[in-house]
Amino acid sequence: MQRSAPLRRVAALAATALALLAAATLTPYSASAAQSDPRAGRLDGPQLAAAMTTLDSSEQIPGTAWVSDPKSNKVVVTADPTVTGEKLDRLNTVIKPLGDVVELKRTDTEFKLFIRGGDAIYGSNASSVRARCSLGFNVKRAGLPDAFLTAGHCGNPIKSWAETDGGPEIALVPGNGSSFPGNDYAIAAYPAIGAVPHPSEVNLYNGTTQAITGARDAVLNESVQRSGSTTGLHSGTVTGLNASVTYKEGRVTGLIQTNVCAEPGDSGGALFAGTQALGLTSGGNGNCSTGGTTFYQPVTEALSAFGATIP
Repeated sequence: MQRSAPLRRVAALAATALALLAAATLTPYSASAAQSDPRAGRLDGPQLAAAMTTLDSSEQIPGTAWVSDPKSNKVVVTADPTVTGEKLDRLNTVIKPLGDVVELKRTDTEFKLFIRGGDAIYGSNASSVRARCSLGFNVKRAGLPDAFLTAGHCGNPIKSWAETDGGPEIALVPGNGSSFPGNDYAIAAYPAIGAVPHPSEVNLYNGTTQAITGARDAVLNESVQRSGSTTGLHSGTVTGLNASVTYKEGRVTGLIQTNVCAEPGDSGGALFAGTQALGLTSGGNGNCSTGGTTFYQPVTEALSAFGATIP
């Protein structure tokens, strides 16, 4: 194994499988006449929180997502093109009782998972699954081998990881080392100290890397960057917190929402701001030609779940 390329690659790859959620061609829907009335009073935090709780506990309708939007002062529910007919009727049954707390929008691309990638990690020769994902961040654990974080929808089907498709194992997902749906994070442990180079840095895809020295929660409207194995480095801002998305495979809650584009293979990748790790790419829709919306699993939750730290 060469040591220089894997150093950056293994440290920065962004875990793939879940896909991007683009805000393409959204058409507003009024839950009531008061929703568009400029005289209507602003909603308070508890009203929005109560609506989010109701939605998060509702039946799972694949192709839907929602987030509390401080700009519109509403909970914005987004439905993709698969939500039609009976599925749309079921969604309306959930959101109409919420009245003008909710705004429904449509996107012209589908919410889905993407288990493939570019410069990535693969199912090893010990894995029956030959999918490809991206690595998020390298982490340390007291008294346990070093490891890396990736997406849970990658760690569920693939337990043994390699640097090449079907290559020798470099890391292994332990028992209870993957959580999806609900959450979207997984951990894979390296075999021994020094066996696989794994510095705490992110590949910037321009021949350089960004050192990662810690982790924190994302902040609304802050500038962020995302490194992914398919499309490399892209930038944008945090547009929402505590978002929920329902994929065909299940619902994931508590996500970071951004306007950073992504494509198949970027999922699970590193979301960061300077030296601070923020999240792991979860999913969405859109692409890096026309733009999109992407959701991320907060990295602090994954670190807490596995008793891990960065670096």
